[in-house]
Amino acid sequence: MLTVFTNAHVFDGHRHLGPPSTVVIEGDKIAAVGDVDPPSGARVVDVAGGLLAPGFVDAHVHAVQGGLERIRCDLSELRTEPEYLERIASYAADHPDEEWVRGGGWAMAAFPGGTPTAASLDRILPDRPVFLPNADHHGAWVNSAAMRIAGIDAGTPDPDDGFLERDTSGAPTGMLQEGAMGLVTRHLPATSQSELSAGLLEGQRYLHSLGVTAWQDAIVGAYSGMEDIGPTYAAAARDGVLTARVVGALWWQRTRGLEQVDDLLRRRDELSGGRFSATAVKFMQDGVVENGTAALVEPYLDRCGHATDNAGISFVDPADLRRAFHALDGHGFQIHVHGLGDRGVRETLDAFEGTDPAHRHHIAHLQLVHPDDVPRFDRLGVSANIQALWACLDDQMVDLTLPFLGEERSGRQYPFGDLRRAGARLVAGSDWPVSTPDPLAALHTAVHRTAHGEPGRAGNEPFLPDQALEIETAFAAYTSGSAWINHLDNAGRIAPGADADLVVLDLDPFQDPGTIGATTVVSTWVAGEPVHRL
Repeated sequence: MLTVFTNAHVFDGHRHLGPPSTVVIEGDKIAAVGDVDPPSGARVVDVAGGLLAPGFVDAHVHAVQGGLERIRCDLSELRTEPEYLERIASYAADHPDEEWVRGGGWAMAAFPGGTPTAASLDRILPDRPVFLPNADHHGAWVNSAAMRIAGIDAGTPDPDDGFLERDTSGAPTGMLQEGAMGLVTRHLPATSQSELSAGLLEGQRYLHSLGVTAWQDAIVGAYSGMEDIGPTYAAAARDGVLTARVVGALWWQRTRGLEQVDDLLRRRDELSGGRFSATAVKFMQDGVVENGTAALVEPYLDRCGHATDNAGISFVDPADLRRAFHALDGHGFQIHVHGLGDRGVRETLDAFEGTDPAHRHHIAHLQLVHPDDVPRFDRLGVSANIQALWACLDDQMVDLTLPFLGEERSGRQYPFGDLRRAGARLVAGSDWPVSTPDPLAALHTAVHRTAHGEPGRAGNEPFLPDQALEIETAFAAYTSGSAWINHLDNAGRIAPGADADLVVLDLDPFQDPGTIGATTVVSTWVAGEPVHRL
């Protein structure tokens, strides 16, 4: 079938083109771009002066997990403890047959110190267990019933890779940080394959509605109460219901060593097929700043500005990390790393020394990168995978980050501009359900260093504006850049012969970058066919 997009302003994946253009699609490929006459008998899509761009590619997302949260007790759109409790109580009442109340997405900034308590959940659900990860999924809120099932009490030791929040007497308060979530997740009922499939399809539907045509799922394996979603993706690809193009990052189990490489090779072969490729491996090298687990070169500060004895957690010993990287690199795997603190990033870059850049390795998040390490991305051929939405003065940044980093470190967060100027290749993702998967919201923040439509400092005071990106650079990161990191060399661009994976926007934000966040997705196309329309 021929499809013609007319009256289109075009971003081709690298640059914004000139006057309105016509783009012709033949089958699943782009056939022509420019001032061409529409072929007779073609399906015509009038872009009406909006923007036609390559489909967005999310280079770091948890699509099944996000979809499951949307169909469970979804707290992501709420902001206060009373709102959370009302939603939890309502969900529990509407789902009386569910043994556990599960979902998540709550914001740490809604609670003093970022830590809710079991006591508040106990008031609405004293006997039915509750497990609710926060938005960043590095901690979980549980009630007393969940802790009783898990055998958690004042005598429970903290695991090596996390800790229990406790009161002054040492009793756990209902907040589990990092690896401490495992004390409860091992008791959760298994998620059925039908529910995992429903989560994938809901996640895919939602991502398509935001213009996303492809992504890299950043954890494919059993992790933090989630079952292995590899078979879910493989089945969807086999059955033809996976309309997106997806790379799965197989989970590296940090409690195991190199013996798991053979398992990963087997899973790569068994799971890959159709529109799903299990060709990457995911490492989590550190945690997050807000709970003091991101790995820092210098220790965190206390609220009075004094150095503490905590510099965060390196989940994998640096020497073991290097051995693992080189073993996987030798088998042609791409390596995808959660590196958030400056020590975590440095340890990761050290481990990448001597690996093959052709495998397109990347580090995600990059909240803190030591200035000495910024040039190493280009030298090592390691891509910077940015989650731009976080680079603003929201409550979590103001209340739970700035006081504990101090002025110098706070002034070098999310150094996208520095990375770009130093020659790093930028790719982009959302980390949904940690934050919204809306690429336009993230692009607005990447360009303006403010959060579109948010009140207060977040929406009005640019955060470190020297680190802002030019609009073409930002859009390229979320299209051609992320397509490249996913080895989708024929996607992420609008040119003859390229894959017809496209998004139509109602506005052309290149005409006024202030409108990026206000722009709406009109339709999304994969392989020349619509997968979303308003």
